[in-house]
Amino acid sequence: MNPVLLIGHDKDETFGLAPESFAGESLAVLPHRGIMGDELPSLDEISAIVLFGGSMNVDMVEQHPFLADERGYVRRAVDRGVPYLGICLGAQMLARALDHAVYPAGVRTIGFNALHPTREAENDPLLSVFDDGDMVFHWHEDTFELPEGAILLATGDQVPMQAFRYGAAAWGMQFHFEVDRPELELWLKLAGEDGVHAWGKSTEQVIEEADTFLAAQERKAREVFRRFAHVAATSV
Repeated sequence: MNPVLLIGHDKDETFGLAPESFAGESLAVLPHRGIMGDELPSLDEISAIVLFGGSMNVDMVEQHPFLADERGYVRRAVDRGVPYLGICLGAQMLARALDHAVYPAGVRTIGFNALHPTREAENDPLLSVFDDGDMVFHWHEDTFELPEGAILLATGDQVPMQAFRYGAAAWGMQFHFEVDRPELELWLKLAGEDGVHAWGKSTEQVIEEADTFLAAQERKAREVFRRFAHVAATSV
């Protein structure tokens, strides 16, 4: 079986829990970082795509030309039925690839916030993992229009668009369910105390929230990746 393509947007991207989760399902991964000059593989060479977050806006194609390449790639993948899972920027990329707007949410969100799955999430292959009120990690300031024909799977108290599915095998999740402790601490270190404060919290506050909520999120994240691996395997 072909590997799952992991698309990152920062040179320090670790892909969180994804590599070990897919390894547990005997599924290889192919890391990709366009910002480092990596070329996107042929869709015939992969079994699925996970597109991760990034520090840039999805429409910053002049500063980051690889974003335009990714947009077209995602659209072709979705049209071909290649399983796709977009996280944060990856969710916005899916909406943008489907010709819908991505724009400022009006609030900068960092830390753990409650997730509210919709009724449609109850039978969804991935989102049925989550329960109402589950605390999930956010670090973003943009949101997106729900693509025409997509199914809204989860909302949030601050930013309504939290998860959706388009077709049978393309998902977008605004929250960073994939993050593990080492990656979170790396993000905080790279942002610096002033950088974190600019989002409305202190590093200490974010760490305290992680002490309370991260372990539960990690358990559900591993299950999401396990289920996505099954989608990839059955879509071959």
